[in-house]
Amino acid sequence: MTTTATTTTTTTTQSNTKGEQQQLDKWGLPPTTLEDIFPPLPGDTKLDPIDSSKDHYTLSEIKDNLKDHVDLGDLTRYFDDMGFAKIPNGDGTIMRLRLLHQSPPVLSLDHFLTEDECRDIRSVATTADAADDDEASSSTIAHRVDSATFQGALSTRTSTSWFCRYDKLPTLLTKAHHLLGVPLETMEEPQIVRYKGGEEFSWHYDEVPSSQLTNGGQRLGTLLVYLTEVPPSKGGGTTFRDLKESSSSSSPLVMQPQMGSALLFFPSFRDGKPDDRTLHMSEVDDDDDYKWIVQMWTHQRNYQATLPVGNSNEAARDIVEEIGTKLGYTDVNYFARR
Repeated sequence: MTTTATTTTTTTTQSNTKGEQQQLDKWGLPPTTLEDIFPPLPGDTKLDPIDSSKDHYTLSEIKDNLKDHVDLGDLTRYFDDMGFAKIPNGDGTIMRLRLLHQSPPVLSLDHFLTEDECRDIRSVATTADAADDDEASSSTIAHRVDSATFQGALSTRTSTSWFCRYDKLPTLLTKAHHLLGVPLETMEEPQIVRYKGGEEFSWHYDEVPSSQLTNGGQRLGTLLVYLTEVPPSKGGGTTFRDLKESSSSSSPLVMQPQMGSALLFFPSFRDGKPDDRTLHMSEVDDDDDYKWIVQMWTHQRNYQATLPVGNSNEAARDIVEEIGTKLGYTDVNYFARR
């Protein structure tokens, strides 16, 4: 059940220290504000945006910024020092790993999924909905949940989510596993999310509440892939409250959805301590627009899926290896031919 952060109807006013009238709730207290729920970061918090004078960050610089967070394995196996993937996508596009923010580290991956792969993932949600009348058939594909957040969450979420079977999204798992070094057994069940125009997921952290850490421990990484494009004029971006887009800008860091692009950031440090610098939100402004994403988290330890019933990351290992071979990720001779 989602608990939303709302204010209580005001009934009285009082004068503050400046003599201004201040509204109070029915208990005579000031209404809850965003700062009460998500306090501003201390003034000495380390926040390092990218250097606006640099054209790009090398792979070695990216890895250095990741040293306190999740281990992404040997990135040099699949990416050159400019961040370009050594293996092209099936449609000929070239994936590129880029640094969007230094500390906390925020990364993007251009062309992480192809347009066909994005459409295939969206079809999992629509197929699950079409099978909704047959509960047994639907549960073998994905489990639909409206406005899902953690128990007791203080954020508003009005989107729709589908908790998917791992083996229904093998390409997403394969690329996360091989290219980003994410162990399959630590992957949370992937979620497809749809935002209709005007829907949102208000300011929130991706960390797991301390009372719910028994299954896999803390989330170490968030991988979010945009399945549709949303122009800046219609909102739709993923916005970080406390991060800036560059050293010469006062604008907040915003990742604007491009079909197939991915956002990678880290809700906690490598030791599991939550990183409160990653507070973020998402919304879509236009009533006629839709935004589709697919997201997945990696945990500290082995994670056991809860939805749909019988879902298992380990059971998807064979198909992940099969897709990995098809895409060239397990063919060591591929690199010798380049």
